[in-house]
Amino acid sequence: MSNTVSRSASQDASPGLSQSAFLKRLLDDATQPFLGGGRFAYHYARGKLGGDPIFRELLRQGLLPERGRFLDLGCGQGSLFSWLLSARALYEKGQWPAGWPTPPRPDQLRGVELMQKDVERAARAFGPNHPVLRIEQGDMCRTDFGKVDVVTILDALHYFDHAGQEDVLRRIHAALPPGGLFLTRIGDVSAGLPYHISNWVDHVVTFARGHRLPKLYARPLADWRALMQRVGFEVATQNMSGEKPFANVMLVCRVPS
Repeated sequence: MSNTVSRSASQDASPGLSQSAFLKRLLDDATQPFLGGGRFAYHYARGKLGGDPIFRELLRQGLLPERGRFLDLGCGQGSLFSWLLSARALYEKGQWPAGWPTPPRPDQLRGVELMQKDVERAARAFGPNHPVLRIEQGDMCRTDFGKVDVVTILDALHYFDHAGQEDVLRRIHAALPPGGLFLTRIGDVSAGLPYHISNWVDHVVTFARGHRLPKLYARPLADWRALMQRVGFEVATQNMSGEKPFANVMLVCRVPS
């Protein structure tokens, strides 16, 4: 799998397209499918995709490979998938910021989500016969991951206990090929007040989605890194709180080649 840009930046960019204008256009396109899912689905997608820096950074940094089988665990209503599909569509129209890497064109997008309400919102957004996208109800602690090239878990690992976390991570590692990518974001308990602020926001969002408030099983960043390495991943970290006073850290984990 390669993140190599297949065309020059000047070919990929739309003349005069600023990053802010591009992100606004992308947000509009990526949230449009959720209009059919009701007001909550649409406004939740706009808030998540427009306010969370991780979605922008996945594209700006070219963290995802251009092709492959993508698996998003705890995918919610599929906002990440809509973002990636819309990004690729804009790229193919020549509407792309200068210097940004080629966005993914996944061969398969599979999402697994525990909450049936979110699965139903996804079904209304994407329809039953999407050519590459499928979102199913399931528990990542039990679901068969199959063989994939990329796995993502955004802000969901802390919903189950430490033994369960390690089991899921070992199964993710086994599902990926050499060089395969696992991306996740975690809260760093050792950050103090910013962690508690982000924890409070997490509870508010979970409650707004119509779910009960969960018990959280968090760790300090050093423990998350040690866990990933014990499972067999090479790990790099990035702060992923943007300008918000949170303790969110993205872990970029790869199976050694």
